[in-house]
Amino acid sequence: MRTGERSAGGQGQMAEKAERIVTPYEGTGHRRWDDAASVPAPLALHRTSVRPEWTDYNGHMSESCYLLVFGDDSDAFFRYLGVGEEYRAGGGSLYTVETHLHNKREAAEGEPLHLTLRLLDHDAKRLHLFHEMRHGTDGTLLATAEQMLLHVDMEQGRACPLPGELLRRLGAIQAAHDVLPVPDAVGKPMGIPGGRGRRTR
Repeated sequence: MRTGERSAGGQGQMAEKAERIVTPYEGTGHRRWDDAASVPAPLALHRTSVRPEWTDYNGHMSESCYLLVFGDDSDAFFRYLGVGEEYRAGGGSLYTVETHLHNKREAAEGEPLHLTLRLLDHDAKRLHLFHEMRHGTDGTLLATAEQMLLHVDMEQGRACPLPGELLRRLGAIQAAHDVLPVPDAVGKPMGIPGGRGRRTR
């Protein structure tokens, strides 16, 4: 029986333990930071294509897989910044605490996806990111993701300040990305205009 199939009898037990999620960049370490290099605005660090296992019964990429691809884009950014396996082995990591997805267009199996990322803001412990996913051929905007990330001491299980060197690099990225206009989707609330969800509590 393959991983993910259910056993006979309707028990719903997994025959094998499912493998964990692995990003395309796992095990690649991190980029060496070059103070003399200009920072692209936005950063274009991740490209992929829609895999067959990412499609749903509508023939399009499933909503959960949009988040998967944005997560891979974040991991590419972490390594650009200097957060890789060695850094995490030292006890620090970046955790996503909030994500807002906007799905604009469908993506079908095999279609190319190009991702860009910009740093909207940061402080000693937090990073505010914005991703765009575009069709790799015609540039059509397919989806966006706005994320808040928190720097965490994994041993203590709590937020902690980023080290000075990473803050310095974030400052350089921030300076480059501050020239970009703030996307319309940033901070946009969800709700039906005038509906119950807009009532003050």
